[in-house]
Amino acid sequence: MKNNRILLVDDEPDITLAFSMGLEDSGFTVDAFNDSLLALEAFKEENKSYTLALLDVNLQKMNGFELCNEMRKVNDKVKVCFVTAFDIQKEEEEDLKAVATLNEKPVIIRKPITIDDLVKRIRAKILDS
Repeated sequence: MKNNRILLVDDEPDITLAFSMGLEDSGFTVDAFNDSLLALEAFKEENKSYTLALLDVNLQKMNGFELCNEMRKVNDKVKVCFVTAFDIQKEEEEDLKAVATLNEKPVIIRKPITIDDLVKRIRAKILDS
């Protein structure tokens, strides 16, 4: 992997800490945020290029789908995986369809998940291009 920087956004600090530690132990560089607006600002910084964004669906201020749409205005090539502990609701299905691109189907990762499984899913998403 030439670039293995991940933007991780989850409103639960325990999740961002556990995921960050596990991903970093697996060779990724992780920038973790518990605030979607701060994460978007970091994403917009010119000197940071992310291979993948790992976004919780249920975030405060801006949900994961809205955050994805804003990020794609900056860089439409970034790969995105959504994380949720809940079933996707009917109204969220429309948001999910809206973030899909012609050649990329959205990936939903269910919590709880082991770090090993998380790393496998992320590596598969990064390598599927």
